[in-house]
Amino acid sequence: MPTLAEKGFRAIAPDWIGSGFSAKPDKKEFAYTPDAFMSALAEFVRALELDRFSLVIQGFLGSVGIQYALRHPAEIDRLVILNAPVSPTAKLPWKLQQLGLPLLGNIFTQDPLLIDRTLEGGSRYRISDKDLDVYRRPFLKSSEAGRSLLATLQNLQLQSSMAEIASGLKNWQQPTLLVWGMKDPWLPFTQAQNLANSMPKAELIKLQDAAHYPQEHWSEKVSDAITSFLNREVI
Repeated sequence: MPTLAEKGFRAIAPDWIGSGFSAKPDKKEFAYTPDAFMSALAEFVRALELDRFSLVIQGFLGSVGIQYALRHPAEIDRLVILNAPVSPTAKLPWKLQQLGLPLLGNIFTQDPLLIDRTLEGGSRYRISDKDLDVYRRPFLKSSEAGRSLLATLQNLQLQSSMAEIASGLKNWQQPTLLVWGMKDPWLPFTQAQNLANSMPKAELIKLQDAAHYPQEHWSEKVSDAITSFLNREVI
């Protein structure tokens, strides 16, 4: 984000509801479904009075961002996808499935060390304690973070979301960039490649040494790719 800002772009990165330091309402107040997240994002966009913007998404909940783009195409100038599920063959990794299990999920999602295991497992690199402390903080502060994570995983609706994304992106007309960490242990490159081949205005960049979270350890390469993409004239 600092690199994008230095190049003249306004970069906004909100936490999803239930994540980071955003609100963590009880599931009786917020459903934690893709539709609920999309409605919240729509309210956020209206509050900031964003008429048209480029959307950058990453990770398993990033699928909600793609669905939002498909349902609000007039708002989206360009779309950037970093290692997110984009195929009907995508599956939630066992490491994340465990966090959503009945009863056991209530225990697992209250363990701050799940941050270490999940982030380092997906990135395949050691993450500094300084950075991990930031991710752990919400879980150490309150049990609400774990309960929100549990509700999010239990209501992800990945299968139906993937069906919408796979069919919708085939007819997507806005320029799209896929930046893919080739060492992702959870989402194989073939899913990104097949999607790019099926889209009318998509390009694909491989990051050979990156995994599921390319923005964490390869932020310079990611920001360079995004900057070049956003600056390019649309033909």
